[in-house]
Amino acid sequence: MTESTTHHGTGPDHGTGAVVVVAAALLDGGRLLAARRSAPADLAGRWELPGGKVEPGERPEDALVRELREELGVEAVPGERIPGEWPLKPGYVLRVWTARLRSGEPRPLEDHDELRWLARHELDTVDWLDQDRPAVAEAALRLPAARP
Repeated sequence: MTESTTHHGTGPDHGTGAVVVVAAALLDGGRLLAARRSAPADLAGRWELPGGKVEPGERPEDALVRELREELGVEAVPGERIPGEWPLKPGYVLRVWTARLRSGEPRPLEDHDELRWLARHELDTVDWLDQDRPAVAEAALRLPAARP
């Protein structure tokens, strides 16, 4: 999902000229999906929200659906855009949408070696990539609180 994903195109955001990287706060059963990076080496072992670069002429929501199909083997439906925008490397910006599964069971097909469904109280049990942390915090607000 990060700017280091090199197999995708570079869809510029016409407002800023930045390449938009989309990510999904994939929600299911009161949990959020976390994906552990397997590559590149400097990101391997850390966790992120899955996604990738928007290709030229592609709508961000369509890129999100495509990326989840490629990376996880699922069909998903984009929901609301999570407020905010987070800089990645120079010229790249991260935008996050909520999403729900339409069909399939997520599997780590590209760029990841493990997936975990995390409840709200479990979100701090993985080492999130720094740029994903604010979006994860926003996504947490959409998850049910832990029951006492």
